[in-house]
Amino acid sequence: MAFRPEELALDAPPVIFEAAGHSSGNTHTTPTKATWRPLYRHECAFGPPVFDSVMDNLIRNPNINSTWLFRADILHDAQDGPANPATPADEADSLAFVADIPSFVGFELQRHVIRKLIPRNTLRDKPLDQTCLIYKSNPGGEAVERTLVIYLPHVSTPSDMPFYHPVVKGIAFVHEWTPAESCGSISLSYLFFDEQDRTVDKLIRTAFQLLMVIHKHGKGRVQGYQKRVHHDVLLPQARVQDTYTKLKQKHARSLIKGWAEQTDPEKHIFEDICIAAFMIELWKDMYGEGPFPGFVDVGCGNGLLVHILNQEGFSGWGFDARSRTSWASYSTRVRSLSGEEQDSLRELALLPTYVSRGGSGDGFDEQKAHDGVFPKGTFIISNHADELTPWTPILAAVSDCPFISIPCCSHDLSGKLFRASPPKDKTKADSTYSSFVGWVSEIAAECGWEVEQEMLRIPSTRNAAIVGRKRTGDISSVDIPALVHKYGGTAGYFDAVVRLMKQPPSTHEHEANDTGPSVGKKSKGKKPKQKTAKAG
Repeated sequence: MAFRPEELALDAPPVIFEAAGHSSGNTHTTPTKATWRPLYRHECAFGPPVFDSVMDNLIRNPNINSTWLFRADILHDAQDGPANPATPADEADSLAFVADIPSFVGFELQRHVIRKLIPRNTLRDKPLDQTCLIYKSNPGGEAVERTLVIYLPHVSTPSDMPFYHPVVKGIAFVHEWTPAESCGSISLSYLFFDEQDRTVDKLIRTAFQLLMVIHKHGKGRVQGYQKRVHHDVLLPQARVQDTYTKLKQKHARSLIKGWAEQTDPEKHIFEDICIAAFMIELWKDMYGEGPFPGFVDVGCGNGLLVHILNQEGFSGWGFDARSRTSWASYSTRVRSLSGEEQDSLRELALLPTYVSRGGSGDGFDEQKAHDGVFPKGTFIISNHADELTPWTPILAAVSDCPFISIPCCSHDLSGKLFRASPPKDKTKADSTYSSFVGWVSEIAAECGWEVEQEMLRIPSTRNAAIVGRKRTGDISSVDIPALVHKYGGTAGYFDAVVRLMKQPPSTHEHEANDTGPSVGKKSKGKKPKQKTAKAG
């Protein structure tokens, strides 16, 4: 069923009727019998349980309806009416604003929620408290079951409404269902500040979009849609987003102004700020108030993530096979826990000790390569490190270091592009990216890591984070050479690194992560045609 709603006439009769003597949730106005104006109606094939589930999800995740919003913080959630007197003091003002809960003819209040809408940019838009009320039709054997959901923003005048919310006193969603015929409808009504607003195009368009989202989600659930991407598994959404907001307000303006690369600054800056926020909150859980062991970013690219983390007091360094223009601004001197001082960004290629040295190494300078062995406990970051991605859990195991890997393009241990076998977990997508993430996770598990995964809220479709911070066994029980052989071996890696180190800087592709052997080759957008890995 395509979404083609019926747009109701200006003089269409109301779908719901508010009982007299209520102020529509705003105690700052004179109590009147409010008129809720219907705008759109559409047939639907989902019953009350599906509608209830969809609306609960939308109440908790307003960002589904508005990209201007991060989330909703639930201040109060209770069945059968308003909060009890024990409500915390910081919620008192919000609860007092909607002390007079509206009644509707033919409905009984079932649930009372107060949420705080959190915008992405708190410097531009203020958070907004909003009451969400859920009603059910009065019992009595009626042929039609009705559910009513009301949104009441806590504002007194139109000028108080933030940009991301329709300028109306209230929004009403009505679901009507006829069990005998297994059919129903959804409709949307507004409670206007001014009746003339019924003709405002922006409000009409917003009503259309709000109803369309409900129809889409309800239809998807009836058709058996199951969510595959789960965010906020390792860390609460609010913590990461609040830290992201603080970092963005602190760093974004100066970073954009001083951007030295040829790429889009906002995409790279906001993505790395988001990753930094996640890392900071993860480290708070891991290390608490104790000493931070330091970090290393393998394949650090432009060095921005290293720079932000150092600016926030987390000492660490990164390396890549070629320096970037931005390193002149981002590189500093950092001191390790052992007291050693070094540059935060260094020009090194990664040449793990487990890579076979076959081939010609004439003229190769070992001083320009790192063997992938780090001080115990150093946190390893591998952010879109391409050829280094599958090596990350191996290096972490050898050095007994926790790690995070955010895979991008699919490479095997020899540095060649390839496509991994589809995930063994059939609930996962069988895309090239999902297959690669699953393959790297298998390597991590065989290295003795308790593999955790988070889907980061970053502006990239390559947003899976594989985290290893706990071990399931001692590294001594893992045969690393056998594991490397099992997952394809390293043939060709050494020769590629040698060629890389002999290349003059002018041939360098500045925005690739160039620590590995395939430097100078853009892997994004290419469809791998190499061998398919067999992970045993």
